[in-house]
Amino acid sequence: MEKVVVGMSGGVDSSVAAYLLKQQGYEVIGLFMKNWDDSSVTLTSNCTWEDDILFAEMVCKKLNISLHSVDLSEQYRKRVVEYMFSEYERGRTPNPDVLCNREIKFDLFINEALKLGADYVATGHYCRKETIVKEGKEIYRLLAGKDPNKDQSYFLCQLSQQQIAKALFPIGELLKPEVRQIAEEQGLATAARKDSQGICFVGKVDLPTFLQQKLTAKKGNIIEIPESYYDKISVSDNISDISKPYYYKQEDGKIIGEHRGAHFYTIGQRKGLNIGGTGLPMYVIAIDVVENIVYVGKGDNHPGLYRKALFITNEEMHWLRHDFKPEEGKAKDFLIRIRYRQPLQEGALVIKPEGSYISFEKPQRGIAAGQFAAWYEGEELIGSGVICF
Repeated sequence: MEKVVVGMSGGVDSSVAAYLLKQQGYEVIGLFMKNWDDSSVTLTSNCTWEDDILFAEMVCKKLNISLHSVDLSEQYRKRVVEYMFSEYERGRTPNPDVLCNREIKFDLFINEALKLGADYVATGHYCRKETIVKEGKEIYRLLAGKDPNKDQSYFLCQLSQQQIAKALFPIGELLKPEVRQIAEEQGLATAARKDSQGICFVGKVDLPTFLQQKLTAKKGNIIEIPESYYDKISVSDNISDISKPYYYKQEDGKIIGEHRGAHFYTIGQRKGLNIGGTGLPMYVIAIDVVENIVYVGKGDNHPGLYRKALFITNEEMHWLRHDFKPEEGKAKDFLIRIRYRQPLQEGALVIKPEGSYISFEKPQRGIAAGQFAAWYEGEELIGSGVICF
């Protein structure tokens, strides 16, 4: 009998994943990861690790499976949280959930599972895995979950073939209401438990407060850039030109407010600016962490919010399917997203000596350095990369 170690988070998704695997005839073991123990930065105490492990214990008892636990909080802080701090300090916008999956759930967690004799590891992610044979070699396909509202394949965009080979995603074929129904029918304690929100394993946080653990608050100017600024910018068709963000200077706009630290903001942000009386809402269109300036634009259609292309360095490119990688200089069409829940966008990827460019059919809102761009062929996740600019 093959052995599967399930990452038991104390939520309904991992609970049902464990139940389904047991029904399928696997020997199932639960493994709980303690990755964060500082509740001082969270906005709610409803999702502490103590609560999580209690629910995991109740579910495992109900399913008659053993539950082990491991403390990975030190590694999580080093690999995920410190990365967050360093990225925000540079004025970039990281996605800690993507890093958590690559560095913790499908690296350290797999190592712990192997110690328990696991043949596979399983999680409650809404995505699917398929195995195909191409030119005599097994290839693992990572597919979007069947629930379009819960598809979490984007969060797994940095996984490798070796990591996917060991992974099972039991609820990928289900819709969220079906998962809750199964949990209710089986009398699992997590059936009605709310989904966790915020940063993976940390919870919902006030981001500036969280970042102030390492980053110092420092007052600076908020400068509004008028739409008329863009009238003097020449239009280019060169991919290397249109992939670059706008770079503003103080004299390009007017001071309309004060912020508490440019590194606490991100492109496209509206909340937290505390600017009123402007008629249309203000959005962050650029940040300068060197000069400590936040640049904003008025209204949803402000040109500074949108860009037609982005750039990824060679070092930050990652392919799940190397056989889909285009030849250098030849553009290949993909479906692309730059954030979780964003509908897939039509675009093309081209590899140049200096790195890779992605151009979009339609200008994209809120492209920020540090985000992960992920590209798909239909439902299959093909590759990803960290946006340089």
